[in-house]
Amino acid sequence: MVTSQAPAAGHALAVLKLLSRHAGPMPAASIARSLGLPRSSTYRLLGVLADQGFVTHLPEERRYGLGVAAFELGSAYSRQEPMQRLARPLLTRLADRTGHNAHLVVLHGRDVLYVIEERVVGRPSLVTDVGVRLPATLTASGLAILAALPAAQVRALYPSAEAFVQRHGQGPTSLSRLRRILTDVRAAGFATESDSVTPGLASVASAAKEHNDHPVAGIAVTYPVGEVDEAGRAELVAATRWCAGELTRRLGGSAES
Repeated sequence: MVTSQAPAAGHALAVLKLLSRHAGPMPAASIARSLGLPRSSTYRLLGVLADQGFVTHLPEERRYGLGVAAFELGSAYSRQEPMQRLARPLLTRLADRTGHNAHLVVLHGRDVLYVIEERVVGRPSLVTDVGVRLPATLTASGLAILAALPAAQVRALYPSAEAFVQRHGQGPTSLSRLRRILTDVRAAGFATESDSVTPGLASVASAAKEHNDHPVAGIAVTYPVGEVDEAGRAELVAATRWCAGELTRRLGGSAES
């Protein structure tokens, strides 16, 4: 019985995913055509989904859109803070593995918002903490996220010189300079900063991505500049990339080896 129901469940999920990708409701014929399903099967699926509240039928428009139950499901996903729950044990392992403070940020406009901080006893205190916001272009984690965004989105975020903020005399002041930095980040596979956030401290970072290859978080390790040589920094880079790659896999993305 489970086997016989599996294709129908898959088709129902395909309908919901298709509707979620469209800006507005769709005719049943378009849904059937897009998914390669018979119209009769599509109407049955839509009927079941509508009965359960996941799909709404708009009779005047002869179209189907997402229903309240789909919204409630998405809201429940947000309430459970899934990314933080998936990332926290990884950040703990990252801090234990490196012996340095580790953190996770998300992009909020042109800032990064710190949502997880894993502190190591005896390490220098940081200006960052959960809830703190800093300009993305000054942080390694922010640069890692920006480097993974489409060029058009970066351009929209930084339309003029007024969009750039410096700290301690550090940070890019133009889109052309930022683009060069992001090109270097993509070529290296990780981002760095030194003295931009706090004099004497540096960070390495990598971006975690979700299933559509969109960067959803930056993961970084911060360390005193004088305590880490090139070999030590390479180890921090490897550990940070491992952490970001593992979170990417847990979010359904495809992490680089």
